[in-house]
Amino acid sequence: MIERSSSPERPERERTGGFVVIAAMVILMWLTETIDIVAGDLDSAGIHPRDPEGLVGIAASPFLHAGFGHLIGNTLPFLVLGAAIAVGGLVRTLAVVGTVALVGGLGTWLTAPSNTVVIGASGLVFGFATYLVARGAYTRTPWHIAGGLVVLLIYGSTLLVGLVPTPGVSWQGHLFGAIGGLMAARLLHRARPRAPDPA
Repeated sequence: MIERSSSPERPERERTGGFVVIAAMVILMWLTETIDIVAGDLDSAGIHPRDPEGLVGIAASPFLHAGFGHLIGNTLPFLVLGAAIAVGGLVRTLAVVGTVALVGGLGTWLTAPSNTVVIGASGLVFGFATYLVARGAYTRTPWHIAGGLVVLLIYGSTLLVGLVPTPGVSWQGHLFGAIGGLMAARLLHRARPRAPDPA
C-alpha cells in the first residue's frame, strides 16, 4: 500500500513550478535576443511557412524577437498572463503553453505568407489571454469569470487590433495562438459528465 501526504506544501510546490516555467521562458527569451544581437542572426530559426525544415521554428519562434523593443512589448503581458495561469500549477501551465505553442505554430506554418519568417512570443500571449477568458465559461467559478473579465478589460482592444492584417505583423500567429488558448480551455476545463444518481 502507498500512503500519500495531504500536506498543503504539495499545491504550493505545484504553483511554484508553474511560476518557474514562465520565468524560465522569459529568461531564455532575453538570453536568446542578447545572443542574437551580439553573436549573429538567430531569427532565421523562426517559422518558415510550409517549409518542412521550418517546422522546427514552432518550438523556437516564441524565444526569437526582432530587437529588444519587440521583446519588451511581449515580456510584460507574457509574465502577467503567464503568472495567472501558473497559479493553477505546473501541469496546467505546461499543458496551456504546449497546446498554444503547437496549435499557434502549426496554424501559422500552414497559413502565413510564403518566403517569410515568423518570430515572437505574441502568439503565446494571445493564447494565454483567450485561455484565461474562456476557462470561466467552462468552470463557471466566480474567480475564473472575474479573471477573464479583467483580461478582457485590459487586453481586449489589443486582442482585436492584433487580428487586423498589418504589414510586418503576423496576424496569423495571433489568430492561431488565440485558437490554441480556446482549445486549451476546452481540453482542461470542459464539464465532466455527472455520475448517475442512485435509485
